[in-house]
Amino acid sequence: MKIIIHGGFFSESDQSHEVKVAKQNSLKAIAAQAFEYLKSHSAEETVVYAVSLLEDDALFNAGTGSQIQSDGKIRMSASLMNGQNQKFAGVINIENVKNPIQIAQVLMKEDDRVLGGNGAKTYATENGFEDYSTEIPQRRKEYAEKLKNGGKGTVGCVALDQKGKLAAATSTGGKGFEIVGRISDSATVAGNFANEYCAVSCTGVGEDIVSNATAAKIVTRVTDGMNLKVAFGKTFTELKEIDGFAGAIAIDHHGNIFHQDSYPTMVFASYDGEEFEIFD
Repeated sequence: MKIIIHGGFFSESDQSHEVKVAKQNSLKAIAAQAFEYLKSHSAEETVVYAVSLLEDDALFNAGTGSQIQSDGKIRMSASLMNGQNQKFAGVINIENVKNPIQIAQVLMKEDDRVLGGNGAKTYATENGFEDYSTEIPQRRKEYAEKLKNGGKGTVGCVALDQKGKLAAATSTGGKGFEIVGRISDSATVAGNFANEYCAVSCTGVGEDIVSNATAAKIVTRVTDGMNLKVAFGKTFTELKEIDGFAGAIAIDHHGNIFHQDSYPTMVFASYDGEEFEIFD
C-alpha cells in the first residue's frame, strides 16, 4: 500500500515560514490519516477521503479556501478516476458545496459522469449535499485588493491499495480572478488520470497541463513500458518546451512513487506505512 498527496505550489500570497511549516505538518498528518484509512478501504475510497481532508483545510486552494473568480464568486472543480475499471467522474465550476470530490464520487454510478455549473449543483442538492460557503476572509481580502496568486493551487491524491488497485483524485478552487466559465485541468484526463498500470494527479497552471496532456501522457507511457522516472522526464521535457508550469504525483502498479515539478515548489507528502517524504 502506498499513498502520495499534493497541495498545489508554495507560491500563493502568503509564503511565510509559518505557512510553509503549517503545510508540511498538515500534509504529513493527512497522509498518515489516509494511509490508515487505506488499510481497510479501496484506493478509490481512499483518494476521495484524502482529498476531502485537503478540501477542508483552508491552507489549500480547494473546497474551503478556494479562490474567488473575476465576478466575485467561487467555482470549484474536482474529479476521480478508478484505475481498475477506467471510470472517470467529475464536476466543473460547481458552487456552494463543501467537498466537490465527494460529488464526483457519487457520480461514478451514473452514465453521465461529468457535470458542470448549475447541473452539477442541482445534482449535488438532489443527492443530499447541503449548501456551504467555502469563502474565507483571506480570499475576500485578496479579491478586493486584486492580488493574484499565479493560479497554482490544487490538491490531489494517488493511492495503491492492498489489492494492487490504483486511483487518483484531484480538486481545485481555481486560479483566482479568472474569466467566468474558465475550465481548469482538474476535472479532465490531462490533470487526473489512472489505469491499472499508473495513476497521476497534477497541479499548476491548468492551461499548460491541458496543452501538455500531462497526466494522460505519463500514464500512457508507463502503460507502454517506460518506467515512472523516464515517463515523467519525457513529459516534463515537453512541458518545458511550452514553458509550462506544473507538478505531478504518481504511483505505478509496482508501488513506485514519483513526483516532479517544473518550477519550485510543489507541496506534497508520501507515506508507505514506514517512511514519510515531505516537501522542503
